Parts: sequence; structure tokens; C-alpha cells
Amino acid sequence: MRILPLALALLAVATPAFAQQADIGARTTSPEELFRQMSNETPEQDMARLIAQAAAYPLGSIENPVRVGGPEGERAYLARLACADGTAPRIGSRSDAGQGGFGSIASAYSVACGGTTRRIVFDMHHAEHREDRAPPGYAIR
Repeated sequence: MRILPLALALLAVATPAFAQQADIGARTTSPEELFRQMSNETPEQDMARLIAQAAAYPLGSIENPVRVGGPEGERAYLARLACADGTAPRIGSRSDAGQGGFGSIASAYSVACGGTTRRIVFDMHHAEHREDRAPPGYAIR
């Protein structure tokens, strides 16, 4: 009866792992406390620091994406965007742009005015923000 000792050995090995799984999903620390452990800054201070760092780069670049609230915010911003001569730009397709200057995954649109096409990068994780500035070479209506 070698099967019984083998089964008992497997049960003994599996039991601690099974017991540990009982706590999966249980909250042990609040999100606020976890954030305090990661940084001495409040979320507002962290965002202010990121905005100041991004300001060194042109608006609409990967380092300084246009901050908007969701895909609707992207579309609303693009609807207000104008070429330098006041005409409406031609908006191309949306694509992934990688990680932006605010730490989020960014998206980009190709935007054409006259014979020039430029990629404008957006970070759609800023529902509280409405951007009123335009990237260089563009205007806001």
C-alpha cells in the first residue's frame, strides 16, 4: 500500500498552500496607507510634480500628453482643436502610444493641417481636467 503514504505526503504539502489561499482578496492595508508607504507625497503633490516635469516638453508629446477624461474627452478636445489658420484639422486614426509622462498608458491621433501631419498624444485618465491649451502649431476654438 504505497499509495496511502504518497497521498498523505501530497496532502501535507498541499495543505499550507491551500490555507494561504483563504486570505486571497482580503484587504490588510488601506489604499491610502499603501500609497503613503510608497511615497511621502500626497496624490495631489505627486500630480503637481508630474505636471511640472511634463511642462518642460511640448503639449501633446509622449512626455506631456494632453490630459483628458476618457475617449469622450479625447474626441471633445479634438473637436475644439483648430489649425493655426483657423481651419479644422483632419483627424486620423487612434493608436496606442505607450506609457506617457503621467505614468498611464497613452493614446495618439495623427492630426493634419495643410501639408503637415503631427501625432498628438493623450492621457485619458484625467476626468477632473479640461485642457484649454493647444499643442504648438494649433489653436483651441
